[in-house]
Amino acid sequence: MENNKPLVSIALCTYNGETFLHEQLDTLVNQTYPNLEIIALDDKSTDGTLKILKAYQQKYPNIKVLENEKNLGYTKNFEKAIALCNGDFIALCDQDDVWALNKIALMVDKIDDHVLIYHDSQFTDSSGNVINKKLSDVTNFYTGDQPEAFIFFNCISSHAMLFHKSLIKEILPIKTEQHHDAWIAYIACNLGKIKAHKECLVNYRQHQSSTTDILKRKNSVKKISKNKKFYQRLRLIKCYQEFSKNKNPLEMATLHKVYASRQNKGFSFGTFFFFIKHFDAIFKIYKRGFWNKLNFMYKESRGIKSEHFNV
Repeated sequence: MENNKPLVSIALCTYNGETFLHEQLDTLVNQTYPNLEIIALDDKSTDGTLKILKAYQQKYPNIKVLENEKNLGYTKNFEKAIALCNGDFIALCDQDDVWALNKIALMVDKIDDHVLIYHDSQFTDSSGNVINKKLSDVTNFYTGDQPEAFIFFNCISSHAMLFHKSLIKEILPIKTEQHHDAWIAYIACNLGKIKAHKECLVNYRQHQSSTTDILKRKNSVKKISKNKKFYQRLRLIKCYQEFSKNKNPLEMATLHKVYASRQNKGFSFGTFFFFIKHFDAIFKIYKRGFWNKLNFMYKESRGIKSEHFNV
């Protein structure tokens, strides 16, 4: 340990990110925290991303650059990067944001006995100009240990989290087809407490090539059919249910059963009653009023005319 500080691993995942990568890397190598390793895993980029990473690796000995043999995709690339981390704490990093230079130092100082801590983020446009909106303007932030809060919603972006290494063996492999940040948050709440820090420590860049589109600013939006949304949600619930250390395994089994019962029914009363029973926990993150919540419950309880999915 340097200066008696625990080692922090930054898992940086890249793919064709040459446009913004220099700016992000500069904020990583200039972090005020003294004991860092940066694991940069490139997902078979076809632009100059790998060349940029290797140039920084030559200059900064705490950067380790690796390249996948084939393209794994966003989630699986992070899964592999996390497994390569050696630190007592792990921070995830995208290729196109800008970090505050005290981000890691502050997160390590504030995590206390929580298994995961995350912070607010300031939205910027593709040129880095600040948009008058923060992530906390879009979603409620949650501190606590109720995993139900992350079944249907998520308030934690992966770039904002720092978590204890003890979570690695529990979150890997990442079993869901959804984003890995919600999966990590769900697991963390089952195993301990998570903590929200309200200071913005990342400029969260929104652009056409972003993996996420929280502000819905992209020109082209892929529409997902109601059946596909149902199938994705059912698979996600099944993944959550199968986590072996669930706090409430019977409740998760019930949710999977009643949610699956939406198939070829007019309305799933079991799903609707599950929402009522767990109303406060499920809607901790959802930043809308009562009638919007009621409408969400209704839509998620309506029947689906489809073949039976084996999930």
